[in-house]
Amino acid sequence: MLVVATSQFTGGGQGLQTQLWRRSDRPDGPDRPGAQDGPGVWRIAAAHVTGRAAAVDRTMWRVVGDPLVPGTTRPDAPLAGVRVAVKDLFAVRGQVVGAGNPEYERGASVSVANAPAVQVLLDAGASVTGIARTDEFAYSIAGRNAHTGTPPNGAAPERMPGGSTSGAAAAVALGQADLALGTDTAGSVRVPASYQGLWGLRTTHGAVPREGLLPLAQTFDTVGWLARDAATLRAAAVVALGDPGPGPSDLLVADELLRMVDPATREAFEAFLARIGRTVTTVELPPLDELAEVVRTVQAAEAWRNDGAWVTAHPGALGADVAARFAAAAAVTASAVQDARARLVTFRSAVRAVLAGGVLCLPTVPGPAPLRTTDAAAVDRTRTATLRMTAVAGIAGAPAVSAPALTVDGAPVGVCLVGAPGSDVALVDLAVALVG
Repeated sequence: MLVVATSQFTGGGQGLQTQLWRRSDRPDGPDRPGAQDGPGVWRIAAAHVTGRAAAVDRTMWRVVGDPLVPGTTRPDAPLAGVRVAVKDLFAVRGQVVGAGNPEYERGASVSVANAPAVQVLLDAGASVTGIARTDEFAYSIAGRNAHTGTPPNGAAPERMPGGSTSGAAAAVALGQADLALGTDTAGSVRVPASYQGLWGLRTTHGAVPREGLLPLAQTFDTVGWLARDAATLRAAAVVALGDPGPGPSDLLVADELLRMVDPATREAFEAFLARIGRTVTTVELPPLDELAEVVRTVQAAEAWRNDGAWVTAHPGALGADVAARFAAAAAVTASAVQDARARLVTFRSAVRAVLAGGVLCLPTVPGPAPLRTTDAAAVDRTRTATLRMTAVAGIAGAPAVSAPALTVDGAPVGVCLVGAPGSDVALVDLAVALVG
């Protein structure tokens, strides 16, 4: 027997209770040890309680409007009707930048102008729906925030959403926005795109102006977008970058990248390559551990330069994981940074030389998003493995697109294309041709 009832909350609003009752038909006595009843007794076999729907999911949105900022009303505007979720690092006129930290948000000044990356979308007809949550200071790729919680994963609710463009990605995956405006320093567009089955583009370093953007590490910070479909992603890219036409389409694969992924993901990726039927050339990259270490060292030094004074002045204001990251950043020596910057120049030339011969193709991340119940140590291991893969585009200052192409253990995993600097729109077009 199914019983459905409506609950009235003392604080206002209603909820729904659903109960499945089952009658005992056992003729030989009680159903369980110690029970005082026998056949013909009804018990609840399963139950579910639905609470009041939240007006705004505070794990996903910091502030939201209808819209928060309207775009131009030109009927021919290329992004007319597109709703944008803006990562809480960009200046939006009349709002503060919160950077994923309540203490920082309380002390922030109200922005008097939109960041250029915001304004170009408004001028093209898009409207800003709201400002979405980010991992603290964008110094994470997990999607967890110690203060505001973990945004939902719109494709796999039991899994983490991916960060640091976590809230904006979730808003798009759940249909509350059509386009996410985010940043990608070491994977913060590509990772949530892969985890939530979205299209995501990390742009060529410096191609989109970064004024009005709270930096993490200027050497690697880039602007990017996420969308549910390639057409919306491409439209945003063309508005911001122009359309330079077709680019290289030869596919390159590096064995050392494939060694980073879990067996099921590698199997799915190799099946994808076989399915598309393209000729693939195997190439060699500089050691991935060394690429990731260069990114880690330079990023840490710049993060401390940008935010270290604030972190020092506000002890206890950060979540444990981000606090540990800043503590490690504070310990990076000047000689280590000097050495890393020298190696960065060498590695950048080497990776760009590889990309001059075609487009690097790889799984976006090592595997599906970790479960929401995954412990911190396991999340950090996933982060370390992921950074080895995402560092390639960061070192080269190259664009990278993540396309929803694979399914592993019932969850999405993206296929990533990394191209030569300036090939952003061409990469999206190639991804559409490959994925369909």
